[in-house]
Amino acid sequence: MPFVDRPTPEPTGPGDESAWDYPRPPRLEPVPERLVVVLDGVVVAETTRGVRVLETSHPPNYYFPPEDVAPGAVVESARTSFCEWKGRATYLSVRAGDRVEADAAWCYRTPSPAFTAITDYVAFYASRMDECRVDDEVATAQPGGFYGGWITNRIKGPFKGTPASRGW
Repeated sequence: MPFVDRPTPEPTGPGDESAWDYPRPPRLEPVPERLVVVLDGVVVAETTRGVRVLETSHPPNYYFPPEDVAPGAVVESARTSFCEWKGRATYLSVRAGDRVEADAAWCYRTPSPAFTAITDYVAFYASRMDECRVDDEVATAQPGGFYGGWITNRIKGPFKGTPASRGW
């Protein structure tokens, strides 16, 4: 694969964050905002105790403590993937009302030592839910179908996930 130069980060203003200022390897940090996930008109997860993972070129991934996910809303599937930083991810199907979204969330049952704080915490793909909110703002999904970051107005890119970003 040919080398692709780092893209030019979008300008930031007061209160903004650039995904290009996030570290590699990624870091965890607590989220002071209220996080909400809605599927089929039902709140499937809500917390003020979330954690986000910040990684260069990615919008944040938000993780919910398992006790802040509605009982029965997530069911483990057979799908897994591997992250060089966090370890093996287990995928979860999300259920609410009359809807089931297969493999629309994930968690780490036995993450790498640097990420034990998110053991069993659940992250949701914004693209697969009706709505994912950070405080009162509805987040949009990270481009592409693999990464699960949530984009809000204060997070500036460009973001990894498009075919052109493969070499970043």
